[in-house]
Amino acid sequence: MKKQNDKKILKRFISYYKPHKKLFALDMACAFMIAMIDLAFPMISRHLIEKLLPNQMYNTFFIFILALVVMYVIRGVFEFIVNYWGHILGVRIEYDMRSDLFLHLQKLPFKFYDKNRTGQIMSRVVNDLFEITELAHHGPEDIFLSTIMLVGSFLVLITIDWRLTLVLYVVVVVLVWFAITQRKKLSLGFKEVKKKTASINATLENSISGVRVAKAFANEAYEVEKFRAGNNAFRGSKKYAYKRMGIFMGGMHFMIYILNVIVIAVGGYFIMVDQMSYGDLLAFILYTNTFLQPIRRLTNFVQQFESGMTGFERFLEIMDIEPDIKDSDNAIEITNVTGNIEFKNVSFSYTDEEQVLTNLNVFIKEGETLALVGPSGGGKTTICQLIPRFYEIDEGDITIDNISIKDVTLSSLRRNIGVVQQDVFLFSGTIRDNILYGRINASEEEMIEAAKKAEIHDFIISLPKGYDTEVGDRGIRLSGGQKQRISIARVFLKNPPILILDEATSALDNETEIKIQKALEKLAKGRTTLVIAHRLSTIKNADKIVVMSDEGIKEEGSHEVLLEKGGIYSKLYKAQFKGYIPDEV
Repeated sequence: MKKQNDKKILKRFISYYKPHKKLFALDMACAFMIAMIDLAFPMISRHLIEKLLPNQMYNTFFIFILALVVMYVIRGVFEFIVNYWGHILGVRIEYDMRSDLFLHLQKLPFKFYDKNRTGQIMSRVVNDLFEITELAHHGPEDIFLSTIMLVGSFLVLITIDWRLTLVLYVVVVVLVWFAITQRKKLSLGFKEVKKKTASINATLENSISGVRVAKAFANEAYEVEKFRAGNNAFRGSKKYAYKRMGIFMGGMHFMIYILNVIVIAVGGYFIMVDQMSYGDLLAFILYTNTFLQPIRRLTNFVQQFESGMTGFERFLEIMDIEPDIKDSDNAIEITNVTGNIEFKNVSFSYTDEEQVLTNLNVFIKEGETLALVGPSGGGKTTICQLIPRFYEIDEGDITIDNISIKDVTLSSLRRNIGVVQQDVFLFSGTIRDNILYGRINASEEEMIEAAKKAEIHDFIISLPKGYDTEVGDRGIRLSGGQKQRISIARVFLKNPPILILDEATSALDNETEIKIQKALEKLAKGRTTLVIAHRLSTIKNADKIVVMSDEGIKEEGSHEVLLEKGGIYSKLYKAQFKGYIPDEV
């Protein structure tokens, strides 16, 4: 089974050469010419020493010398092509793999990112594919050249002296056996290094992202210790990998150099007993060195192959994850959305252990504003994440304008939904970049109008660089309220028929909140809007308010109706505005 898996992995690796087959052919052709020149040199040297010099054919001798110079100039050109364009071939293959991986990551659902840390994913995209360039270039070249050199030198050596050739190949068999037995241990060592590299990247990314929290809690020493533990594990894995590599390389080089000693010893004995000439021994020694080149190449190839294929296997681990949320075969582009949303007996759980929603039924009429309130853990945010299909429901159905969201393309579904979340994320770049993310091809006027509606334009133009001001990593150079208003401007610019506002005004001061609330009410007019809010003052004008708990929907109605009921909503409202603390919520 393992052999079959290895074959499949290798086949997928080779498939990346297909778009670059012309460059690959050029690389192999030049490598072949280099091998032919290297094989020719010992035979020419033997001819010069045994035929031309003893017979005083000096003119012919220097003609051959000139031919050798020209031959090695040509070889230098081939060497340049192999080293430059061969590496370019490797870089292009690495580029293709990294592009494929990033594209695939865009298709994976939220569940994947819930389970995998950012640093580990980055390690797969960057570090794991780093050595693919060397393997993609040198791998086929080393195998091709080694085969030619081994076969070619063997055929020549056996014509010089078959007995010495036999001795040579006995040592080679031992050498190959040693290489095979050490290969598995070397592979395990480099695989562990890849894992520890991903782990330390994840720890580093986490610590840097949370450095302000660490300083606020005076936990720098704890973060240092956490990093040191990961760094020690990484050092240990490297130590093991390089120990295996040291044993492998040391053993290989020992047998390679002892081979020379054996050739000289046995060849010298044959000269002593008058069974070999000095010219033959010289040619044999030269061919032995030519013969050793592919051995050295294969030695380096084994290390490159293990390191590169380990990264490729980890690359395939992600590529083989099938996104559970994708367009169906007959998915349609949804257009002219009016905004009728209905949950029909929807059940959902993030894990098998905990059910978040059970047989939920909710209808939101087009243009209606529905507010979701209640304690944390009741599924309010989950409802908002299910509508754009960030997660897939377990049972039931969700429809927009009586069309199941499973029958709609993800891109058209999400184009018609605008989301402003409580945890605002801004991309590194300028304010302009972040607002235009709502509609990348929007005009300058449209962008400015969106900023004005979000009550952020005046602040932006007060900055020295205006809309070209850098926001910093995750918008760190802006206040929470400023980030929130930029994220709201993005949705104004997108101008979708369905709005989802998940605590959209939570980071704002009272004065700004009032301004934004008016803007949001204006934006929500004529659109279907879902609002999650803990500040009940922001949802008083909602058409319908749904009170949720971990048991599902507890109350439903308008602000006035729910107050009159005197239930959970009434208690929450009084707790916020009249100092009344409810006994039970």
